[in-house]
Amino acid sequence: MVIQRVTSASVRVGDELVGSIGDGLAVLAGVAAGDGAKDVSWCARKIVQMRLFEDQEGRMNRSVQETGGAVLLVSQFTLLGNTRKGNRPSFSSAAPPDEANELFQYLVDEVRAFGLLVETGRFRAMMDVELVNRGPVTVIVDSREGR
Repeated sequence: MVIQRVTSASVRVGDELVGSIGDGLAVLAGVAAGDGAKDVSWCARKIVQMRLFEDQEGRMNRSVQETGGAVLLVSQFTLLGNTRKGNRPSFSSAAPPDEANELFQYLVDEVRAFGLLVETGRFRAMMDVELVNRGPVTVIVDSREGR
């Protein structure tokens, strides 16, 4: 996953606005072959509890949950692109679409279970994602770190 602290973020499919948030986190999430419910739950906790927002002393010491922010979750299988060989990424490590969609929806449900406003893109659609990254703050999280 790529997690970015934002002041705003939105997703469009064609001319349709399908998701939009103000202050919070924009999360690009890829599902790898072999990922399961435990990986998704671990990632959901990271999204909600990671301290990426400043406290009164200016240190990143508060979570999106503590600040009352929102989360924009966008499925992005291209995060799993392997670029070791040649110039065209291989996506063979990505989960099959049906499995990926099921786990992505589970991620949405898990983050919502923490009481946050969660907006999403549209799975397997060509999306235009816009965001204003505050900081900038961007972190990469791999669920295999939690294993």
